[in-house]
Amino acid sequence: MNIKLVEASHIHKDVIKNLMQFYVYDFSEFVDVDVEVDGLFAAYKNLDDYWNDENRFSYVIQKDEIYIGFVLIRYIEEEQRNHFSIAEFFVMKKYRRKRIGKSIATQIFNSHKGKWEVFQKDSNKPAQLFWNTIINAYTKGNFKERLEDGKLIQSFTS
Repeated sequence: MNIKLVEASHIHKDVIKNLMQFYVYDFSEFVDVDVEVDGLFAAYKNLDDYWNDENRFSYVIQKDEIYIGFVLIRYIEEEQRNHFSIAEFFVMKKYRRKRIGKSIATQIFNSHKGKWEVFQKDSNKPAQLFWNTIINAYTKGNFKERLEDGKLIQSFTS
């Protein structure tokens, strides 16, 4: 399988916007969200910032030339700490459980060296299992995990 992680340019904005509908549909199992009167989920708030803010990074995932997912990353600067965070991570269902997510996450962590905090909603047990497994393997167990404000957070350095 020829899987590529591609830094998203402006031409990919509509691709991510469209894939976001599938992502929100999947995520609706864990959050209270419904489609609007037009039958679509609301547009992703601040998506344009990923092309206008130097602390935001966007990627598309391709199998051959077919789009199969995306990743949105933020670099958060706070008084206490600066860190990278995965804002959104999506692989279409038919491509899951094929180690694509692990490969993409590893590429992301290797591309953005530094402190990381990856979080999942407390209600999203599949995401918790995925990220715990990925981060545990990536860090060889050298990460911390905490529960805060209804989120499970893994912190580590890449």
